[in-house]
Amino acid sequence: MLMIRFQRIGRTNDPAFRIVVLEKERAAKAGNIVELLGTYNPRSKALTLNEEQVKHWISKGAQPTGSIHNLLVNKGVIQGKKVNVLPKRTPIKKDAPAAPTSEVGAPTESVGAETPAA
Repeated sequence: MLMIRFQRIGRTNDPAFRIVVLEKERAAKAGNIVELLGTYNPRSKALTLNEEQVKHWISKGAQPTGSIHNLLVNKGVIQGKKVNVLPKRTPIKKDAPAAPTSEVGAPTESVGAETPAA
């Protein structure tokens, strides 16, 4: 299956991305792309995109990733709702036993409070 996804380029701490079409099983860094559709710089928000080719590949069955889908919806290339791409938060388990607490008003023993008689 074909995917439309980001391929990271650029220096360390200065990301830039190519928007490419490639097989889903291939790694984006491998360089075995089917077609280059555009570029995106997240710092300057600069986007160059061949909209006709994007629509062509989507009509052929290529699936955009969540981030690409949201970018295309923002730019008006495709219609639809945005997709939540953030990972799900794991809920805090409330049924886990808490640390034992002492009863209110009960005296607590402290270690080393008693001194032995000499």
